[in-house]
Amino acid sequence: MATDIATEVFEEHRPVLMGVAYRMLGRVADAEDVVQEGWLRWSGADRSDVREPRAYLVRITTRLAIDRLRQVQSRNEAYVGPWLPEPYVTDFGDTVPDTAEQAVLADSVSLAVLVVLESLSPLERAVFVLREAFGYPYADIAVTLDRSESAVRQLAGRARRHVEEKRPRYEVDPAERRDLTERFLAAAADGDLEGLMSLLAPDVRLVGDAGGRAQAPLRVIESADKVGRFISGAARKGLASVPDVAFRFLEVNGGPALLMLSGGKPDSVYQLDVADGRIQCVYIIRNPEKLLSLPVE
Repeated sequence: MATDIATEVFEEHRPVLMGVAYRMLGRVADAEDVVQEGWLRWSGADRSDVREPRAYLVRITTRLAIDRLRQVQSRNEAYVGPWLPEPYVTDFGDTVPDTAEQAVLADSVSLAVLVVLESLSPLERAVFVLREAFGYPYADIAVTLDRSESAVRQLAGRARRHVEEKRPRYEVDPAERRDLTERFLAAAADGDLEGLMSLLAPDVRLVGDAGGRAQAPLRVIESADKVGRFISGAARKGLASVPDVAFRFLEVNGGPALLMLSGGKPDSVYQLDVADGRIQCVYIIRNPEKLLSLPVE
């Protein structure tokens, strides 16, 4: 009976724990490993004195994520080409009823923000995630990290300033983003370079992540002319050489994305940052390891 209750409590809080772990690590598999380790510690712990299970579980998950982050940061330093987070399917459902709160959570899991978080220290990242994404009080974060509240406030200030300096300042309109994504796909599939160029901001950027395991640019491409020609050429070659190509829309990292399937298996994910009616950044994720968790049906 005690085991059943422990499982029920843990499963109730699993979405929050996964949200914390993914924002800390940027990789679904690592986040799932951390959450599983959290379950093992929770199930084997003396829970008689635990008054707030959610706080207890978030504390365990955060500490485990910090340890894992220190390991994976060295792995990412040797990464081939630009690094992007693993696409994370986001469907908040009934867990976030407030629209404003959903917007905050979606922004905190966006590709652009997660790329910036990679440059924070593990402690700064933990404070930022708990404070900015989940609204935890400084006092609670201090207990979680075993630091003083004043130290946590200093970490939060540094992290916030860094993120604000580095993050793109786009006002995200979901409907406009979806519309531009559909038009982007149509222009690329039709080989319509002129139509494609009309969608791109003059200083648009393209960031491709294949980890050396598929074809993708090894450097960030900048300017509408270079990005447009790259997309047009890649679409022309890809559609001609990839068997059984299909596209489907899904929501990843808080926004619409295109999943390209080849023979029924994930080949790549495209997501766009948009502002002022133009595409500001194109993200392409082709590393096969980062596509394993995506639904194909």
